[in-house]
Amino acid sequence: MSASPSTSVAATETTAASPVERIPSAEIDASLRWPVLALLAGSVMWLIVGTVLALLAAIKLHKGDFLADCPWLTVGRIRPASANAILYGFASQAALGVLFWLLCRLGNVRFMYQVAVLIAGKLWNIGVLVGVVAILVGASNGFEWMEMPRYAAAILFAAYVVLGLCAVATFQTRRVRQLYPTQWFLFAALFWFPWLYTAANYLLVIEPVRGVFQSVVAAWFAGGFLRLWLGLVALGIIYYLLPKMTGKPLYSGPLAAFAFWTILFFGSWAGVAGLQGAPVPRWVPSVGVAAMLCLLAALVSNALNWYFTSCYLDLFKKNSAARFIVFGAGCYLLAGLAELILAAPAIDRVTGLTLAGMGVKGLAIHGFIGSVLLGSIYYVLPRVLQGQWASEKLIRIHFGFHAAGVLLIFVGLLVGGVLQGMKLENPSTAFISIAKGTAPFVGLSTTGILLLLVGQVLLAINLFKLVRFFVQPAVRTFCAEYCGCGSVRAEVKP
Repeated sequence: MSASPSTSVAATETTAASPVERIPSAEIDASLRWPVLALLAGSVMWLIVGTVLALLAAIKLHKGDFLADCPWLTVGRIRPASANAILYGFASQAALGVLFWLLCRLGNVRFMYQVAVLIAGKLWNIGVLVGVVAILVGASNGFEWMEMPRYAAAILFAAYVVLGLCAVATFQTRRVRQLYPTQWFLFAALFWFPWLYTAANYLLVIEPVRGVFQSVVAAWFAGGFLRLWLGLVALGIIYYLLPKMTGKPLYSGPLAAFAFWTILFFGSWAGVAGLQGAPVPRWVPSVGVAAMLCLLAALVSNALNWYFTSCYLDLFKKNSAARFIVFGAGCYLLAGLAELILAAPAIDRVTGLTLAGMGVKGLAIHGFIGSVLLGSIYYVLPRVLQGQWASEKLIRIHFGFHAAGVLLIFVGLLVGGVLQGMKLENPSTAFISIAKGTAPFVGLSTTGILLLLVGQVLLAINLFKLVRFFVQPAVRTFCAEYCGCGSVRAEVKP
């Protein structure tokens, strides 16, 4: 199947109403400079904070008396605080920053809402800070990935309204009217997140539903948040960057459309597959398993589309940012298959309520979504700042730590969870021996989290150098013109 014109990134970016009206990419990137920098830099900060909290939680699973005198740092508090810092502070904020850049690039339009996005971005960070601190002090709601209390959720929603309206307005004013598949995924994600977040908060926090229906709503939200918000954005990024980095058009637009609509129809319901064995009607988890099976068609469609678009090995060697994208695409396929296998009723009876589910979630969050967002940060920031990363070597080292950390988390928790489930089936096995048997595998995942943290610190160092390199000439020019520093003016490089 040959690629149609609508599936070519190059054609989409360069075809405007007329050649005279085309806006250079450098001008588009310059219009996005401060909003994108603020969002992506803030996301890196929250990524480090969330990983530090995750490392503390993992250490406490080995050494229970570690920081035991501080009630803020119990496992039941720092683990959800870590998840919220990573999902809302890092992943959601980075997704919004890259989303603005992609909408402007694909629409060939300058960004016009810098001040609004800067203010809303600060408000988003305030909301995440309030929510994480509230969780640490014990004001958690208790629902997975919705632990933030209602006042923190209100701040996040207010910030998102502004950010979402700016994104929709940018999409509406695009100069290239022809849509590329990336825009499908991004625009759908923009509408799915507020629906998921408001519906779940209303049904679980504001006017709580009764009984086991709370579990159903919480599982529906978690599945939709992962697949229809962060997952759609990550898939949209892959559909843009794979053809862009290889210089080839997307293999098939219809395949992308089939995967897109399949994910929209079944993405949120796949989350309730995790309710097998819970006190809910049996048809509820059955619907989740069926939805997850349907998502296999989307997974195969995406895999074929990416395979025929680019050679993974050549792209992996091409540049450092491409390694994160290729690795993220691989983790997407692996996580989808692992979720489907673990959702099978015969296997769920063994691995349900064990570490195995945590391993698959770690692969999806850090391996798929995290890798794609990190790769997009490495790709986007040099363009909006019109500079180069200070050290390509640091990027390669970061990728090595990141990939090793993700695999250690996934393999450690998955294997440990399977062995844990097999031992739990034997009623004669003491629970304390089961807990001790899983300690080495938890230690393996702890090492993986530590490697992730080391890589993220390297990213922060590289980002600081890039921003400093961009800011220093502006500071010197300012001093030369307004302070009368002739020596400073002389230092400015041509």
